[in-house]
Amino acid sequence: MNETLFISIMAVVIMVCVGTVFGFVLATADKKFAMDENPLIGEVKEALPQGQCGACGYAGCAKYAEAVVNDPDVPPNLCVPGKAAVAEEVAMLTGKVAEAAEAKFAHVKCRGGIGIAKMAYEYKGVMDCAAAKQIQQGPKSCKFGCLGFGNCVRNCPFNAMTMGTNGLPQVNKVLCTGCGKCASVCPNHVIELLPVSAKVSVSCSSKEAGAVAKKSCSAACIGCGLCVRNCSHEGGVQVIDHLAVVNPEICHACEDPTCVTKCPTKAIAAYVKAAKAEVEEAKIG
Repeated sequence: MNETLFISIMAVVIMVCVGTVFGFVLATADKKFAMDENPLIGEVKEALPQGQCGACGYAGCAKYAEAVVNDPDVPPNLCVPGKAAVAEEVAMLTGKVAEAAEAKFAHVKCRGGIGIAKMAYEYKGVMDCAAAKQIQQGPKSCKFGCLGFGNCVRNCPFNAMTMGTNGLPQVNKVLCTGCGKCASVCPNHVIELLPVSAKVSVSCSSKEAGAVAKKSCSAACIGCGLCVRNCSHEGGVQVIDHLAVVNPEICHACEDPTCVTKCPTKAIAAYVKAAKAEVEEAKIG
């Protein structure tokens, strides 16, 4: 036999033997040191909606199930999409108390869609919000508004968002769980989570002074302060950096919010109130 061929065959044989030995050692060690998973973890995992959204603060449903079972300090109501029903089931399985947590909805803080917001240039790049923002902060004149390329829609694990004909994302308030995945991928941070009990919301993100904001978008908040002066609850709405900001913890008592009727550009609307009605209607149906 050729000496070179013999050496090659021996090398292969030695490598196979070494691999077999190491495989046996690793398998033995794994079996010896492996810990049996608490079957309760599996039960809790099955109770979760499996959206893998991370709203609970953990890397997926499995990790949260493991944490809530093994750590007495992890509460059973961290699953935002599951809401009260899942919180109660997890609490029952783990023997913990589930405190009430108010449902939330995703709200798009922009009405600058097609024909409303002016364009600075025609964008022909990748249809991705983050990519478009790299070129002069995006194609719209307003550099604070929705870029309109649907990153939020593609990232929603519950199919609760679609792109409207106006070039803005639309939220299905019945399907939305308030997990926040859409907000996490928005480069302009135009999506916020608001509690269902909130009366009004601001549909603008511009921090430009009034004249500049209005020039870029006819639906922009111009920071006029009429909402502040007409608010019957001190601190319910403020103007910060030329933009109206509503505090939902204070703004909760008006059945017909004056700030909505007084806003000259309709940047403030009773958005979440409508969302609550839709959800209740869906439950009845």
